[in-house]
Amino acid sequence: MKKRDGDDGERGGLVYSSEQGSMCPVCRFPVASCVCRGTTAPRRDAVVRVGRETQGRKGKGVTVISGVPLDAAALAALAAELKRKCGSGGTVKGGTIEIQGDHRDALVRELETRGWKVKRAGA
Repeated sequence: MKKRDGDDGERGGLVYSSEQGSMCPVCRFPVASCVCRGTTAPRRDAVVRVGRETQGRKGKGVTVISGVPLDAAALAALAAELKRKCGSGGTVKGGTIEIQGDHRDALVRELETRGWKVKRAGA
């Protein structure tokens, strides 16, 4: 990975620039000129976790799916299918899928039918 002036090796910093668009979360260069191409993937233990979060969302809950062993394009396609099945909105952020509302039971069933080992995380 290239080092830039003032780069002390920490992963903090700019995530979006109005001039250059989205920044790669790994190398912090614009996505169009990313030097790593997102080669580092989150740690996978072959378990997909489905949980619910409300923190930072003014009390509104989202269902969070993490640990899905897919690349970014396939993860986005899976997110679109799951949102359609739930009849809800959502997004893909940092390798996790967020679906608006509490759809844990339906999503656990759907992911299990796709052949993944699924755990319900949290309360």
